[in-house]
Amino acid sequence: MSTIKRHPSRRVWTADAIAVNVTSVIVIGLFALICLIPFYLVVIASFTPESSLIRDGYPIVPRAFSLESYALCLKNPTSVLMAYANTIGVTLFGTLMAILLSTMTGYVLSRPEFPWRNKFSFFFFFTTLFNGGLVPWYIICIRYLDMKNSYLGLVLPLMFSVWNMIIAKSFMTGIPAAIAESAKIDGANDFIIFVRLFLPLSKPLIATLGLFSALAYWNDWYNCMIFITDENMFNLQYFLQRMLGSAQAMRLVAEKSGIDLPSVPLEGMKMAMTIIATGPIVLLYPFVQRYFVKGLTIGAVKG
Repeated sequence: MSTIKRHPSRRVWTADAIAVNVTSVIVIGLFALICLIPFYLVVIASFTPESSLIRDGYPIVPRAFSLESYALCLKNPTSVLMAYANTIGVTLFGTLMAILLSTMTGYVLSRPEFPWRNKFSFFFFFTTLFNGGLVPWYIICIRYLDMKNSYLGLVLPLMFSVWNMIIAKSFMTGIPAAIAESAKIDGANDFIIFVRLFLPLSKPLIATLGLFSALAYWNDWYNCMIFITDENMFNLQYFLQRMLGSAQAMRLVAEKSGIDLPSVPLEGMKMAMTIIATGPIVLLYPFVQRYFVKGLTIGAVKG
């Protein structure tokens, strides 16, 4: 009597399993749709005339099409490109340095042979609860670090994050200690162990820290407002914020004085600026998504 052999990799789907999977797909699809609808409305509103937005609100199906908002945002393309270049340069360099500092600090604090690791960890954590205040920080940055009208003022304040360091420390603690011990027996020092062993094993961590740091640098406008007065050094977020502020001031003057000034599509400009400012960084996420979830989960569980 012959027996039927089941392929070990073939999965038998029961009715309950199919129901659970279908329900999961539907629920996740609905949540994804809920997350995409606001971004869809922003895109549609950026191509909608101002009069239509004021009269009908944000439409699901556009009734009219206009490029006026983008034309005003890109009226001075040289300044926009300069702001883009400043933001991209600061983001790339700052993200690289932030990853390097966080991973190096996390490596040192994760090593059991480092006797002061707990004391240093408490010191870093303490800075997240208390600080010296805005005025002493500003005086130190301007008077002693010479960060006024310097790219250092855009890079240095965000270069080190205690939260990123904690994630790096938690992740590297999960790497087996036998790897470092065997390398030390072969004569490798800590720098070689960190560069050749721990970093290649920390791709999910690097992707997670890179995304966090890149988002922080890309969305930063506060440090630019404090330290930068040279218009050629403005980053994208602060440049667009100043442009929108100028448009709002022009409309307010026109309303108060009764002067007939050209209509400025403020609502449309807000949506167009959102697309211009967030488009490139949104496109970055799909490339690091598979590492991002793993790195964040490991850091959260072990932290």
